[in-house]
Amino acid sequence: MNSDVKVALIGCGRISGHHARSIISLVGVDLVAVCDLDLEKARAYSDEFGVNAYQSYHQMLNEHPEINIVSIATPSGMHYEHALEIITRYKKHVIVEKPTFIKPSQVREIYSKAAEFGLKVFAVFQNRYNKAVTRVLQGLSDNELGSVRTLAVRVRWCRPQRYYDLAAWRGTFAMDGGCLTNQGIHHIDLMRKMGGEVKRVLSIHRTLGVDIEVEDIVTALIEFESGAIGTLEVTTAARPHDYEASLSLVCENGLAQLGGIAVNELQIYSPDPEACENFSEDFSGNVYGNGHAKMYGDIIKCFSDGIEYPVTMMDTLGTIQLLNSFYLSDESKDWQLIAKGGDSNRLGRFDEGLAQLYRTHVITKDIID
Repeated sequence: MNSDVKVALIGCGRISGHHARSIISLVGVDLVAVCDLDLEKARAYSDEFGVNAYQSYHQMLNEHPEINIVSIATPSGMHYEHALEIITRYKKHVIVEKPTFIKPSQVREIYSKAAEFGLKVFAVFQNRYNKAVTRVLQGLSDNELGSVRTLAVRVRWCRPQRYYDLAAWRGTFAMDGGCLTNQGIHHIDLMRKMGGEVKRVLSIHRTLGVDIEVEDIVTALIEFESGAIGTLEVTTAARPHDYEASLSLVCENGLAQLGGIAVNELQIYSPDPEACENFSEDFSGNVYGNGHAKMYGDIIKCFSDGIEYPVTMMDTLGTIQLLNSFYLSDESKDWQLIAKGGDSNRLGRFDEGLAQLYRTHVITKDIID
C-alpha cells in the first residue's frame, strides 16, 4: 500500500462490498481493514480483499494508525454517534453512507466538529454520478432545457415484511426511517439538485404493506423557491418486486425523463434525443450502479489535488433539511416551510435499547437500497 488515502470500512453488508470493490479498482486509495459485529461477515470481506477483519473499530483503529478515512455503513441511526467518535477520538476523516445523518442538527454538528479538527466529511449520494443524471444536470447548467416548470419523483420498490424482520434497526424511526429516508433519499437529493431549493412541502405518510412503525408510502406536493411545482411518490409497498425509480422534468425548452430501476436510464431528452442511448446504463443486478468508484475518485482528487469534494456541507444539510420537512409536514398535517423547519419529532428519535445493540462494535447494514 503506497497511497495517501487509506480507508477502513465499518459495517460489512452488501453496500460495503461495493465500497471495497470500488476502492481496489482505483489507483491512489488503499483498503486497509474491515469491521463488523458479525465477525464472519468481516472475515468474508477479509478473505475476498486480503485485509484484516475486526469486530471492534476501536481495536482496528488502534492497531492501524495509518488509516486516515473511515467509511461508515452502519445502521442509519448510528451514523451520527459513530462519526462523532471517529472524528473526535481518533481524528479520522469520515465517509458516510446515505442518508448521511438523520437530523439536520446532526449534520451541522458533525461537519462543525470535523472542521474543528481539520477533517473532512464525505457524504455518499452515488446516483449523482449516473450518466443520465449528469446529462440532465449539464442540460440545466447550459440552459439547454431552460427553467424547470414542474418536476415529478416516483419510486415504486418492494420491501416485504421479511426484509424488516432481518434486524432490529429496520423499520424504526430511531435507526432507519421508512421508505422516504432509506430508499427515497437519493431521489429527494436529485430533486433538489435539479429543481433547486424547495420553499415548502405538503406530505402524507402511510404504513399499509407491512407491520412497522415507519412509513412505506409517501405522497407529497412540492413548491420550489423558483415558483416551479412538483410531486413526489415514494413507496416500498409495491409487489412483488421493484419496478422503477424515475424523475421527470418539464422545462421551458423541453422534457427530460430519467427512469429504470435507479434513475439509470435517460428515457426522454427532447433537446437531444440521441443522448438517451449514450447516457443510459444497465443496472440490472446492481442497484447501486457505478457511482461509488467515481465518488472515491473525487475523494482521491480532494487529497491529491486539493479539489473540493462536490457534496458540500450546505448541500448535505439542504437534503436532510428537506427530508425532515416531509416528516414535519405529515406530523402537523399542514404545509411545512423548509426555512422554518428543523428536526422531525419522530425521525431519529433516541432509543437507548436499540443504540446499545450497535455501540462499541458495529453491526452490518446489509441492505438493498
